[in-house]
Amino acid sequence: MSRFFATGSDSESEESSSADEITPKATGTTFNKQQALLLSDDEEDTKRVVRSAKDKRFEELTNIIKTIRNAMKIRDMSKCLEEFEQLCRAFLKSKTIVDKEGVPQFYVRLLADLEDYLNQLWEDKEGKKKMNKNNAKALSTLRQKIRKYNKDFETEITSYKENPEQSAEEEEKDDAGSASSSESDDDDDDGVTAKSLLKKKPQEEEKAPEANKFLKGAADEESESEDDEESEDWGSDSVDSGSESEDNEGAAASLAVVFLKKAQDGEKQTDRRKKHKKKERLEEEADEEGDGEEGGWEKVKGGVPLVKEKPKMFAKGTEINSAVVIKKLSEILQARGKKGTDRAAQIELFHALAGISNENNLGEGILVKIKFNIVSSLYDYNPNLAAFMKPEMWKKCLECIDELLDILFNNNNIFIGENIAEDSENLAISDQPFRVRGCILTLVERMDEEFTKVMQNTDPHSQEYVDNLKDEGRVCGIIDRLLQYLESKGSTEEVCRVFLRRIMHTYYKFDYKAHRRSLGLQGETKSEQDQEESEGEDSAVIMDRLCKFIYAKDRTDRIRTCAILCHIYHHALHSRWFQARDLMLMSHLQDNIQHADPPVQILYNRTMVQLGICAFRQGMIKDAHNALLDIQSSGRAKELLGQGLLMRNMQERNAEQEKIEKRRQVPFHMHINLELLECVYLVSAMLLEIPYMAAHEFDARRRMISKQFHHQLRVGERQPLLGPPESMREHVVAASKAMKMGDWKTCHSFIINEKMNSKVWDLFPEAQRVQEMLVRKIQEESLRTYLFTYSSVYDSISMKTLSEMFELDLPTVHSIISKMIINEELMASLDQPTQTVVMHRTEPTSLQNMALQLAEKLGGLVENNERVFDLKQGVYGGYFNRDQKGGYQQKQSYQRAPDQRGGYQQRQGYQRDHKGGYQQKQNYQRGGYRTQNQSSY
Repeated sequence: MSRFFATGSDSESEESSSADEITPKATGTTFNKQQALLLSDDEEDTKRVVRSAKDKRFEELTNIIKTIRNAMKIRDMSKCLEEFEQLCRAFLKSKTIVDKEGVPQFYVRLLADLEDYLNQLWEDKEGKKKMNKNNAKALSTLRQKIRKYNKDFETEITSYKENPEQSAEEEEKDDAGSASSSESDDDDDDGVTAKSLLKKKPQEEEKAPEANKFLKGAADEESESEDDEESEDWGSDSVDSGSESEDNEGAAASLAVVFLKKAQDGEKQTDRRKKHKKKERLEEEADEEGDGEEGGWEKVKGGVPLVKEKPKMFAKGTEINSAVVIKKLSEILQARGKKGTDRAAQIELFHALAGISNENNLGEGILVKIKFNIVSSLYDYNPNLAAFMKPEMWKKCLECIDELLDILFNNNNIFIGENIAEDSENLAISDQPFRVRGCILTLVERMDEEFTKVMQNTDPHSQEYVDNLKDEGRVCGIIDRLLQYLESKGSTEEVCRVFLRRIMHTYYKFDYKAHRRSLGLQGETKSEQDQEESEGEDSAVIMDRLCKFIYAKDRTDRIRTCAILCHIYHHALHSRWFQARDLMLMSHLQDNIQHADPPVQILYNRTMVQLGICAFRQGMIKDAHNALLDIQSSGRAKELLGQGLLMRNMQERNAEQEKIEKRRQVPFHMHINLELLECVYLVSAMLLEIPYMAAHEFDARRRMISKQFHHQLRVGERQPLLGPPESMREHVVAASKAMKMGDWKTCHSFIINEKMNSKVWDLFPEAQRVQEMLVRKIQEESLRTYLFTYSSVYDSISMKTLSEMFELDLPTVHSIISKMIINEELMASLDQPTQTVVMHRTEPTSLQNMALQLAEKLGGLVENNERVFDLKQGVYGGYFNRDQKGGYQQKQSYQRAPDQRGGYQQRQGYQRDHKGGYQQKQNYQRGGYRTQNQSSY
């Protein structure tokens, strides 16, 4: 058969040509023909590759756009997002061409269509629910990106939306022009052009939002036109491939190919005319329908309308009795947790079943069972543990638990418990009491946890947080009612669990009314006084009663530990320092708290912080510093108190650990002010550290009491320009510098002023008393610092002068100086007749102190040097054996000549004293810069 009629593909022609090459040919003429064939193929390929940059770039864009439109039709949002990002990158590559030619209409059209389509999907709530997780996430991301991206093309999109027909015509003209220009260069090009991809839609569809065609219910004609287009493209490909294989046959064959091509072109034009007529016919039909309508009709979304009907619980004529209702209840429960189950509809079914039970008076047992399942379904509405309940679900939950407790209080013949098997339940009305499987305590505990989650996930600075916090009264009321119920019918363990829930809602609240009563204050108005009288017992009495019951009855360590910590916290909050301290010391919690679970450790940290603040308010500065030291020195106070996560530790935890950490956070209304905490710690450190630094100014072995305080001092010293302090830390640093000089008034002005009062001191319940305590402490510590710093300057100083200088009464000055002398901090004596302090002047001068430090360091250097030398000689390795007391006894004589500057004198051994030197006690004495009777410099 002649190759003239062959319509094979390029690959077939290539295979045939390669086969021809493999078979050996005798004559040279065949080789020339084959060579000509190869040359013609090369020329044909070269002709196909040559295209303008505009055609290449626009073809790339149109290919991506076609993929996006296909993804839109099948609602594949992930694919849409991926291709849209690729489209943006391709458009960026085409920037130079777009700047010359302008933004192509097909690009603008896609942006407008895509935005409309995404908006419609976003408003379709039911459709969004049915999406899988990846598509829903991609929809949200793509919607944000397209809105942001379309801002750069606002004018083009607006003009397109105002006149889509004109924009479509311009696009057709551009496509026709580009097709005619490329036809001469690329007659047989099998690439896809913008015209073949972006076929125009019918006009009536363009008037409506074009995104509708990607939703359900798209027109059938469109799918048919797409099929025609695809067949047309396939036809052109086959003709092109055929033409390529036929060009090799010579002039006659090429002429035939030309005729075939034209015939195929004629078929194309005929198809186009048919399509055009079909479009016109559709337009006329749409116009006729529009004329026939009187304007009362509007275009609606395709698809079957969803009519929500109440589900029919029972068939007509069914006798409603306990057995039927229980069977229906079990049917509903079987669908619980299954994939595709509508949880909201399930809750409605339970409510409807409860209503039917009430109407038919089927008894309280069935009603209690249904109520249990309603509350459980409300908890199951959010399958994710981290998600919190919606407000309407939360309200339903509170109401349902209240109704359940009402039923239990009104009917004493209902017994509920987890140990009741489902087979032994008695739900029908009979002489026997009702027996229902369930635990009301578990429901209330879960409700309390849901309340905590609601508070954790609400913006603390919004009105919504305040509104949600008002529900705490209802939560506490439900817990109190449950407490009444369980005290009569519950076990001791259950009562302890409820007591702990009540304690957790009480321990962190300051009882202002009890505080006013303790100060002897009364309400300003008659109504306030009556309200105070009518109110029940103080929170301290409630906490004492609940905690002592748990101490006596609880058999689990965790509940008792939490109760003790809450009790200590409450004592410390109300300034009962000694009770709080004694309870903490007697509990020994600090010994094994590291083995507790993280929520209990957070509660322990909060309790220790509150204990330290309480000690500070009582003037116990050292105790306050010790209590706050562990939390503040870590630099992670926010995280340790459960008040937030630190960003610098984010890389140390994965996403799952981060979710767990967030669930442990304390709600905002229970937070401890971190700035107040840091201020209390720094002021306590200042009152301890500054006198210590003055007393040990030249001591090389001086230890730091507070590293954080020293860090703040170093930060302040590194500043090139010292302005007036602004932050709380800068105020404390400036006050420390003033105290170091003995200037208590400047120190006082930096610690107590309007700015510091508003930030810190006014947050205390008894702010005035705390400020007075601070002033007194600053005066006393400034006096001690002054005496340490300037004692070498004075021969004697009058206590009256010191009293006037620091505005302290004479007995206080006498007491402070006496303690310093007794503790050997100040080398002086008191002259009672003259009321003066006589200095002994035994303290070394600064030069002597430096010389002593140098001598001590040189002595340590010599000792280290000799030890290294002895190790090198093997003295410690084999010449001496250690005795049981840790000294060395001589076996074989190895000694150095006695030397007054240092060496070994032979006695019977060699032993270190407790001060770190070597003394002569029937053993070897090492004499490095020490004599027998001198143990220090």
